[in-house]
Amino acid sequence: MSGHSQFALLGERRFAPFFWTQFLGAMNDNVFKNGMIIFMAFGGMTLAGMDSNLLVNAAGAVFILPFVLFSAFAGQLADKYEKTRVVRGVKIFEIVVMALGAVGFVTANLAILFIALFAMGLHSTLFGPVKYSILPQALQQDELVGGNGLVESGTFVAILLGTIAGGVLVAMKPSGPMIVAASTIVLAVIGYLVSRSVPEAPATDPTLKLNWNPFTETAANLRLAAKNIVVWRSMLGISWLWFYGAMLLNQFANMSKDVLGGNEQVATALLAVFAVGVAVGSLLCERLSGKKVEIGLVPFGSIGMSLFAIDLYFATKGLKPVGHSGVGEFIAKPEHWRVIADLFLLSVSGGLYSVPLYALIQERADPSHRSRIIAANNILNAIFMVVSALLAIALIKFAHFNVPELILTIGVLNAVVATYIYTLTPEFLLRFLCWMLISFAYRLRVKGLENIPDKGPVIVVANHVSYVDALVITAACRRPIQFVMDHNIFKTPVLAWVFRQMKAIPIAGAKEDPAMMAQAFERVKQTLADGDVVGIFPEGKLTKDGEMNPFRPGIERIVAETGVPVVPLALRGLWGSFFSRSVDGQAFKRVRGFFNRIELVGGSLVPAGNVTAPGLEADVKHLRGDVR
Repeated sequence: MSGHSQFALLGERRFAPFFWTQFLGAMNDNVFKNGMIIFMAFGGMTLAGMDSNLLVNAAGAVFILPFVLFSAFAGQLADKYEKTRVVRGVKIFEIVVMALGAVGFVTANLAILFIALFAMGLHSTLFGPVKYSILPQALQQDELVGGNGLVESGTFVAILLGTIAGGVLVAMKPSGPMIVAASTIVLAVIGYLVSRSVPEAPATDPTLKLNWNPFTETAANLRLAAKNIVVWRSMLGISWLWFYGAMLLNQFANMSKDVLGGNEQVATALLAVFAVGVAVGSLLCERLSGKKVEIGLVPFGSIGMSLFAIDLYFATKGLKPVGHSGVGEFIAKPEHWRVIADLFLLSVSGGLYSVPLYALIQERADPSHRSRIIAANNILNAIFMVVSALLAIALIKFAHFNVPELILTIGVLNAVVATYIYTLTPEFLLRFLCWMLISFAYRLRVKGLENIPDKGPVIVVANHVSYVDALVITAACRRPIQFVMDHNIFKTPVLAWVFRQMKAIPIAGAKEDPAMMAQAFERVKQTLADGDVVGIFPEGKLTKDGEMNPFRPGIERIVAETGVPVVPLALRGLWGSFFSRSVDGQAFKRVRGFFNRIELVGGSLVPAGNVTAPGLEADVKHLRGDVR
């Protein structure tokens, strides 16, 4: 995919039919669901003693419940059978469900509509593991982020079109419900016809024995996912996004009616703004990540999700609704533009947050049970969404929260949960912090870093110019790196906390502290045995004059004992900047000022058998060129 836009995939049979199949399914979900919500919210309908406010939140829980009950079975199906067979079976089931839903709309029977909503949730449950596990089979490694971005953005554009269509069609008098009923059946039929063009995707575990017990299989899937800590914590991060999104999206109808003084069209417009924002954020991920899985986008997105949700609370708090105006009157009021801006930026942040996490799960999960990992993710998502709906109902019924207060609650909770997740998985936050620190001080340009393998153990070596060399390399490289660094630099004020979170390995000379040196070598070998990346500055100390010091032979010992290849890196332009030593040997004495142009240049991978300290030194000098 190198040199090509992610949109080129839409012209290829290996991706396009699947994309449009899932697009039509997501659109149909939302034509039905939003039509039903608007039908209840503005029709003054009740069921089992619940008013429209509670019914809207209950509908969210009913739609999600099948994900809890049946995701484990859906994951087994997607691993055991050829995936297009599963896709086409699911699309046939969708036609049957929409026929049942049509009966509910035509007869205005809420009980039937809720049954159909549950069945539509089951349809999405069965499709979910296929949706994400088929992508790594159809796409190349450097297409994975772009493909996920297209699927995520396409899903939310489909949500946009579906919510608009559902809201507009159901509001048509007097036959709106019947029009919605007919539309959902037509979309289901078209989706099935398109699915017949999806290319075959072979089963990844055809010998798998199906476990029909949803409870034991759910537990097994969750245990399977938890074995890979990065995948597991990425799943928790995604599940929190769905908790957040479910609570927020379920409030739009009542926010329009009770807070903004809008009608059904305004409720649909708010959902449209949200969907467009997520689509924009998802599509931006490929450009911002350089077509690689960039976890540094995750904390950036989570910050926006809290910041703009909290501002949305203040934007809506003082509004006094008058009547039920249409979209034109709503947009004409200046105070509503802040609401629109907050919703849009909040949802862009959600797109930046979600795509890297989905791609990380697909990249790190074992292919033989990838569908079951996706199913475990869906189970967690569903549990979080059901809890979200129940929390919203409890806050409304018992704490008497209004819509702005619910929005403030989710914004504050997001900040708390994000902080907790990043303490568990500092890898997400560190990439962002390093990027922020380096962007504040320098203008960084990189090239040749594609020579660092995407997986497996590898050592990177670089010249040692400044106190922030490790941060510069961390900001530029997408794989987490554990650096071996002089124990004095490891203890640098302020930066010491960052180095500890990076799991940097402090080292001292053999004469200074032989025990620390021996411990450092053991940690390096264990890190490489775990398949991770180790960063080494073989000079052993910072340059005092801008010239490279000789590379010490410790790198030869590590390579000889581990058999791991090495990628040489050259830092250029850092000498004389604030964090390097100055011409008189002092540290932190500004010579060149801030925002200097610096470069990180990667060389070719050197096999373990060819590694020598003088050879690596020569490689780095060549890469460094004349700019120090």
